[in-house]
Amino acid sequence: MSETQGDETNSSSYRQMTVAQIREQNKADHVEVVFLESARFYKLFRTNPQYDALLERLRNALENSRSLQVRLMSPNGDIIEDVREPG
Repeated sequence: MSETQGDETNSSSYRQMTVAQIREQNKADHVEVVFLESARFYKLFRTNPQYDALLERLRNALENSRSLQVRLMSPNGDIIEDVREPG
């Protein structure tokens, strides 16, 4: 498989979602994120190596009412693995 094919496969695992709310609790091992497109509460764990950068992207998107590309650990899961700008 070429890198291009791999990138296309990875791109398809991202969903375009709009941040509605970020819930942070003291001493919790994760933050909860709510997206307009789903009634589910998603989790971004502090153990994610990109935690700070991902949380900053989520906060900026919430503040500016922008959608992001979100990849979950599993297709029907609730754990956020990555967040990136669309495009």
